[in-house]
Amino acid sequence: MSSTTPSFSQEQVIHNVGVVRSHIAEICGDAAQSVQLVAVTKNFGLEAWEWARDAGCDAVGENYAQEALAKALAADSGKRLLLHFIGHLQSNKLAQLYGKVHTWQTIDRESVILGLAKLYAAHGGAVPSVLLQVNIAAEAQKSGCHPRDVAKLVELARLSQLHVGGLMAMGPTNGDLAETRQTFRETRKMCNEMGLLECSAGMSHDYRIALEEGATMIRVGSAIFGERPQ
Repeated sequence: MSSTTPSFSQEQVIHNVGVVRSHIAEICGDAAQSVQLVAVTKNFGLEAWEWARDAGCDAVGENYAQEALAKALAADSGKRLLLHFIGHLQSNKLAQLYGKVHTWQTIDRESVILGLAKLYAAHGGAVPSVLLQVNIAAEAQKSGCHPRDVAKLVELARLSQLHVGGLMAMGPTNGDLAETRQTFRETRKMCNEMGLLECSAGMSHDYRIALEEGATMIRVGSAIFGERPQ
């Protein structure tokens, strides 16, 4: 998969991150320091990782296994940000990404939980941090487990010695603001009910709503780097 230079200059990227940080501070107040800003760098080159680091982001997020692996191998491991995998997970890609991914944000089914647990147990690695992706609106075109399955998947992940940090959700495909707010509100409620701290919700077009509804992690791409190539 080819990667290209971000649409914005490094100086603009730094400015954009500052704008997002100001929104976090404005909305979250004293809780702003606990909000993680994940820079979504899919389809952009390695410089996007470097610029995100220099701009003060907390992590980078990648959607595709091969692209994430290529960047991780090319980056200076001592200087790069933590890598979050935020795309649809295929079980046969887990081994390729072992040791490269810090947080797996899109765990949504038993086979991935068991595959990840087996992989880490075999290598004796540190317990990985995972978020369970929930499809609040049960939209057929989206990944994520059905809300009714969240509790049993959380239990399975914990029994499998994975560290379940929280839940991850995406806003509705139709972009309806009321539905978006309700989606993020329900996700935060589910986190609270299960004693989960992290709520990953909100992207470039709706992260402010997500923050207002209690998100502790936002995934921002185009608002930082500009429009990406398709």
